[in-house]
Amino acid sequence: MRVAYFDCFSGASGDMILGALIDAGLDVAQLRKDLGKLQLTGYDLKVKKVTKKGIAGTQALVMVEQDNPSQPHRHLSDIRNIIEESDLDKSIKEKGMAIFGRLAEAEAKVHNEEVDHIHFHEVGAIDSIVDVIGAVSGLAALGIEEVFCSPIHIGTGTVECAHGTLPVPAPATMEILRGIPVYSTGLNAELLTPTGAAVLMSLSSAFGPMPSMTIQGIGYGAGTSDLPIPNLLRLIIGELHCRASFSS
Repeated sequence: MRVAYFDCFSGASGDMILGALIDAGLDVAQLRKDLGKLQLTGYDLKVKKVTKKGIAGTQALVMVEQDNPSQPHRHLSDIRNIIEESDLDKSIKEKGMAIFGRLAEAEAKVHNEEVDHIHFHEVGAIDSIVDVIGAVSGLAALGIEEVFCSPIHIGTGTVECAHGTLPVPAPATMEILRGIPVYSTGLNAELLTPTGAAVLMSLSSAFGPMPSMTIQGIGYGAGTSDLPIPNLLRLIIGELHCRASFSS
């Protein structure tokens, strides 16, 4: 079985997941073709090689046009329409909607609102839609049958967002992490974003040390921060031997 293992020693975000997939061999032309099925406009996907603390990785950033009218705050129903009206495969649509559903449930819990009343703010923007669908379609394009994930380094401190200054992890991120092994070394930074948490939580079968596997590919997805540790997400792809060390 061909599997993927996300090693989150420096957390994770939507763009880091996308960068790791590309660095591990995902064809950018194929990714653009799949993203084109969303019929979203007003953005460009910028992919480049960067180095973080001496380790080379790939940075994949969604650049949205300034004053783009297609970048509003969105409800879950708006995102559902975008995904369902696309030409993406059914399984990709279902996984993408599951990720946004998890995000909506977390936001609703934090703000004491109904799920359908939640405005997604940052995660409803074009870049997060591209990151989520890109992650799902990218794993499929690489032939990944199952996803595993390490315990996640989450950071500490505060972060500025649409609601003001919030603790790290952001409250919605913390809700998504219920039942997941995490840790912090006291590094003052937001290492894990809500989108990154939702993708990993939704797609991973289990969390723990790397399972017994034959390594076939390695990729590093770069974040935008310069930290005391490499701001990278490591993706390891290979053939699974045993999953006994994992717990669901």
